Amino acid sequence: MTAPTTNGILPDHDIYRLDDRLTDEQREIRDRVRAFVDADVMPIINDYWERAEFPFELVPKMAELNIVGTVIEGYGCPGMSRLASAMVSVELARGDGSINTFFGVHSGLAMGSINEFASPEQKERWLPRMARLEMIGAFALTEPAHGSDSVALETSARREGDTWVLNGAKRWIGNASYGNIIIIYARDEADQKVKAFVLEREPDAEFPEGFQPTVITGKVGKRAILQPDIVIKDLRIPEANRLPGCASFKDVNRVLNATRGGVAWESLGHAISAYEDAVRYAEERVQFGKPIGAHQLVQNKLANMLAEVTNIKLMCFRLLELQDEGLLTGPMASLVKLSAAQKARWVVSTARDILGGNGLLLENNVARHLTDMEVVFTYEGTDSMQSLIVGRAITGHSAFA
Repeated sequence: MTAPTTNGILPDHDIYRLDDRLTDEQREIRDRVRAFVDADVMPIINDYWERAEFPFELVPKMAELNIVGTVIEGYGCPGMSRLASAMVSVELARGDGSINTFFGVHSGLAMGSINEFASPEQKERWLPRMARLEMIGAFALTEPAHGSDSVALETSARREGDTWVLNGAKRWIGNASYGNIIIIYARDEADQKVKAFVLEREPDAEFPEGFQPTVITGKVGKRAILQPDIVIKDLRIPEANRLPGCASFKDVNRVLNATRGGVAWESLGHAISAYEDAVRYAEERVQFGKPIGAHQLVQNKLANMLAEVTNIKLMCFRLLELQDEGLLTGPMASLVKLSAAQKARWVVSTARDILGGNGLLLENNVARHLTDMEVVFTYEGTDSMQSLIVGRAITGHSAFA
């Protein structure tokens, strides 16, 4: 068992010693990202979060970590293990959800789409520059009228010779207001199949005519990640920028199933941070003549928080085992996202309760994790949609409509 400190408080969340499973290489990657978060993210993130601005000064520092592209092999990507990639998600989310979303959209969704669907020539063209963060990626799937039912997307693509003409709208597309490689999913008017197209824009160049992003304002969570509404009107994309491996929405689902696991690891990062902040506060905050951690009600909350953090971590580790064995299914991915988001949401809410009024202050970090978990609870498939996917697997009946 993890050795207690002199005051009896567990030094961290890992009561079941799951981190003992990490190899030296995986532990080094985790510690490298953790050091970046502590030294570079934490001193500045609250100011950027409060102003709802993205800290672009972190991009070159993130590039130096050699983590972009995570599990992708070749093309300048690190080709790390799935567990090492998961540690990256945990540590980035443990610091801040917006930074994790920037990285997940670029490295997981955008680069993942190219790695999954692109030709060898296209991979050579785009992935090395994306691995160096010289080109920032975005993933344009969600639409104003189609979030949970993204399979019904309405953005259209019409082929004219060696060019495709796209029309439609997208919403909540992280990184797309300044991105360089934007994966746009659209329905081919000829066969009604969903296909993937790459809008390519050199750094500092204007967006092409027909692509108009407007950053969404007024968010209460993930405030430091810029997510625009996008109007697409007669946008011309060359056939050379169509990703040939994407021929239907079933193909898109392969990318989404992989990233749902990433959302579960992100949930773990938020939960760990909130739990450890609550433990520290319980020792530091004195009320009625003793630390609040000496009171029964607070100890009950901390014990249940630790239980939920441990439950999330156990599910996440098993998820990776299933992936490595080639046994992961859609319902499995949905179940881990459903459960991890529910549990992490409760953990950060309970941490806010333990901190009382101080839990509302950005300087204590819990408030960011609290509102960011509201976002995580919704994106990559809402709690309700994940439950219907699992429910269909249980009963054999589809309850989507």
